Amino acid sequence: MFRPSHDSNAPLAPSSTAGAQWPAAAPYYQQQPAMNGLENEHASPSRSEIDKKHHHHWWYVWVPLFTAFIWFGSLLSMLVVWLARGRPFLASMSDGQKIAYISDLGAWFLRPLFITAASITGTGLFVSLSVERWLRHIGRLHPNLRMRERVFSVLSILGAALGAAALILLSVYDTLRYVILHRVFLFLFVLGVALSAIFTVVEFRWIGKVYPRANQLRRAYWMKGIIVLVLIPAAIAFGVCLGRNQDAAAVIEWAIAFGFNFYLLTFWYDLRQSGLYSSGELDRSNLAEKDVAPRFRERLHA
Repeated sequence: MFRPSHDSNAPLAPSSTAGAQWPAAAPYYQQQPAMNGLENEHASPSRSEIDKKHHHHWWYVWVPLFTAFIWFGSLLSMLVVWLARGRPFLASMSDGQKIAYISDLGAWFLRPLFITAASITGTGLFVSLSVERWLRHIGRLHPNLRMRERVFSVLSILGAALGAAALILLSVYDTLRYVILHRVFLFLFVLGVALSAIFTVVEFRWIGKVYPRANQLRRAYWMKGIIVLVLIPAAIAFGVCLGRNQDAAAVIEWAIAFGFNFYLLTFWYDLRQSGLYSSGELDRSNLAEKDVAPRFRERLHA
């Protein structure tokens, strides 16, 4: 009787036809049948697929967060120092004024702190908008498929540049020594930031229509829109009260300045979304038609 070998990998002896040649057994991985589409879905992901699912957060994600932290901390420090000293009447304050403007404290011995905070905040706003434009260009954020979206994106960056430069200059040319220049730069700062915010909100509104399945775009649009709808009317009220009721204008100015932190934080939310995608993953050539509204799908292949 034939007794099998102890080696499990050895081929069995033939039961008939003496001297017959048996083919060598194929390796295990070659014996597996080709997987169909359903099985492929459950196959082990490749290295590139694993990398795409990792959250890559680079330095730029922290720019708006750091900017908001510096701006908020500086404002709070200035306000606390003024209150702790018994709310003194400063040389730059008007007769009968009881509440100091931010500019009044910035012209005080806190001037170095104000210049530093203004420089970091202005630069951080400009860098945040510029990085967002760059991320859309390299395919880590949803790209602009229409020219008008790109135009409004560039206009928002130019508005931020104007606002940033004006903020730095108004901190240098303080309200005590350079009254007229300070007010000119204050007006340019409000104008630049307001225009930048409006252009950004409109751009996000248009992008959201192109990608109706992208919920993060819709959330970003609503966050920015609500903040802008609050801060711009407040800025108008500040301008109206500026020459009539100094204390009311000062309160509004402090409220706008602290509220500006929320606008800065919306860019932290925007830039964090880039961590969900690898470079080029959201390029128009890689987007699926189902992710784009029907009337914009032909632009994927333009």
